[in-house]
Amino acid sequence: MNTVSTDTQARPVLSASPDGRLGIIPLKSTQEIGRKINDHLVSWRKARVANGDVSGENGYSRDSFIINADTPRFGSGEGKGAIKETVRGDDLYVLVDVCNYSLTYKMCGFDNVMSPDDHFQDLKRVIAAAGGKAHRINVIMPYLYEGRQQIRSGRESLDCANVLQELEALGVENIITFDAHDPRVQNAIPLSGFESMSPAYQFIKNILRYEKDVKIDKDHLMSISPDQGGMRRAIYIANVLGINMGMFYKRRDYTTIVNGSNPVIAHEFLGTDVKGKDIIIIDDMISSGDKVLETAQLLKRKKCGRIFICATFGIFTNGLGRFDDAFKQGIFDRLITTNLVYQSDELLSKPYYTNCDMSKYLALIIDTLNHDASLSKLLDPNDRIKKVVAKYENGEPV
Repeated sequence: MNTVSTDTQARPVLSASPDGRLGIIPLKSTQEIGRKINDHLVSWRKARVANGDVSGENGYSRDSFIINADTPRFGSGEGKGAIKETVRGDDLYVLVDVCNYSLTYKMCGFDNVMSPDDHFQDLKRVIAAAGGKAHRINVIMPYLYEGRQQIRSGRESLDCANVLQELEALGVENIITFDAHDPRVQNAIPLSGFESMSPAYQFIKNILRYEKDVKIDKDHLMSISPDQGGMRRAIYIANVLGINMGMFYKRRDYTTIVNGSNPVIAHEFLGTDVKGKDIIIIDDMISSGDKVLETAQLLKRKKCGRIFICATFGIFTNGLGRFDDAFKQGIFDRLITTNLVYQSDELLSKPYYTNCDMSKYLALIIDTLNHDASLSKLLDPNDRIKKVVAKYENGEPV
């Protein structure tokens, strides 16, 4: 079995030969983070060759691992995938951000914003363009396309399961995603690789980097889930940090239907007293933002301390106006999301916003998989969280 050192504070050291020549194809939706990932990989591999750890032959160390590929469109709006250099025998990693709404294409003279459907079709086109010549194809799709439609209620489509089976049928061996809405959807492809990663370590690190007086104990800090679905994330943070957790649930009137749903009677809180305690609200995504802001307001009424909102995916479908108002009113103190999905310039300029860069973590995942090494240390960030907490409590920079 190959071994891997996964301490993200140090240069990764991998033994054994890679599983095919490494190639990265960041689609248009992931150009920026793709360049950062490539820079990490180029630096690490050149250092290994210079130190004599490995041979630089067979393309192990190159100036760039990015494969020249494109997804042009015809005037009718139809598209195609094109790979413009050889990928025969390569271990390919295709990156896509299905939530990137900043891209457009021409259709009959009109500008169309690329939807998640468009991004997924482009992903399939590029995979098809490889024509079975690559040694292995891996997809890195941080936001799992159709991941919110993972269960059936009545006569509904099972889109996420269909998506995974489509990718498997195209020859994809590994699918890497983050905070899948329901990781059990991998049961749709039980014989293929499927990993749902977590940015928990990066969230904790960024809170401790920018908040210098956080006390990490049960008397001063809590993790909160805004609903039942996010409980496992809040429980994990609470267990690793040794703090308490709580959650909200909506009490509904099931005898009445208003606008197609049962009206909410009250928001109930389950957990210990939050008075005076700093709060980490953790969730997988912020769509409109209503849920996390409502949670923060309810916690403030209970006289909690500072509130740090952490979400893997910040989509902000209704804009940032409500967050601006909430920040001015002191409802929350810091908002942290990752660059796994598109971030607008407006978001990056906000005084309350902290960008959680995941490029190094993704580079570690790619490097590890390319060497056919174990991902177990990367899947569970427990040790890394404890190390960064220990440095913070010792007064060292994190």
